[in-house]
Amino acid sequence: MQLKTTIAFDELVEIAKTLPVAQWTKLKKEVEQKKSLKAKELELFLLQAPTFSEKQLETIEDSRKAINQWRAK
Repeated sequence: MQLKTTIAFDELVEIAKTLPVAQWTKLKKEVEQKKSLKAKELELFLLQAPTFSEKQLETIEDSRKAINQWRAK
């Protein structure tokens, strides 16, 4: 059985301050591990993301030049 409750941040800080050293260390390790997992997930996503080819980059650059010339007139 699970129980969900809403705890204000200040209350959470107070609860964390009352933890014994061993539990505080375990909590800190868990939080840091979650943080590093999210960073690793982002890095993996970015590494697998599609990239532009040289031809596509040239097309974009040419389009920007044409738009800038059109706006300058």
